[in-house]
Amino acid sequence: MTIRVLLADDQALLRGTFRMLIDSTPGMEVVAEAATGREAVALARSRRADLVLMDIRMPDVDGITATGLITADEDLAGVKVLVLTTFENEEYVAEALRAGASGFLGKGINPGELLDAIRLVAAGDALLSPHATKALIARFLAQPAPRSRTAPPGLATLTPREEEVVTLVAAGLSNDEIAELLFVTPLTAKTHVNRAMAKLGARDRAQLVVLAYRTGLAHPDDPDPRERP
Repeated sequence: MTIRVLLADDQALLRGTFRMLIDSTPGMEVVAEAATGREAVALARSRRADLVLMDIRMPDVDGITATGLITADEDLAGVKVLVLTTFENEEYVAEALRAGASGFLGKGINPGELLDAIRLVAAGDALLSPHATKALIARFLAQPAPRSRTAPPGLATLTPREEEVVTLVAAGLSNDEIAELLFVTPLTAKTHVNRAMAKLGARDRAQLVVLAYRTGLAHPDDPDPRERP
């Protein structure tokens, strides 16, 4: 299945570079280009992209705001947003995740990494943000302001194993790493993750991480699970 990509960046040269890279890759195509956040939202609705490659700093409507408008639109359910920006500071990472982005990458990555990121985010399989480490996510998402006032209805229905898996996802572990840590198969780990996402209403792993910190399942001072004895 071809991944339909919408490019949102105010620099025409960069959009052209990304278009050539994506269009020359089997299984991907650029369906539209936007120079502003407002255009990105409108084109996401009209061109039915699977994924929006979103810059943060754009005129008219910035990329963070545009991301929030896209992810909050019920008619655009399933559309993923991958933020790709020059400005890789911690606050932007946190704001992008809160707005509903499924990934955050710097423009300094190599072409192969970008293509892999597009595939993974389009599939909803991973939180792609090399700089969004556990400590960084905890620092911002655990602040009082963005925390949910009420817990998701499905929180009480999580099994102890699903709660444990959610905390491991929040720590940045992949399905393979979770499987190794819990002595289960990768398929079983993925099943637990998917069930937890369904119960909590999380559209992808990125939102699952956000919910983990907002609901208190994960905490800033949690030890790294990879260092368990």
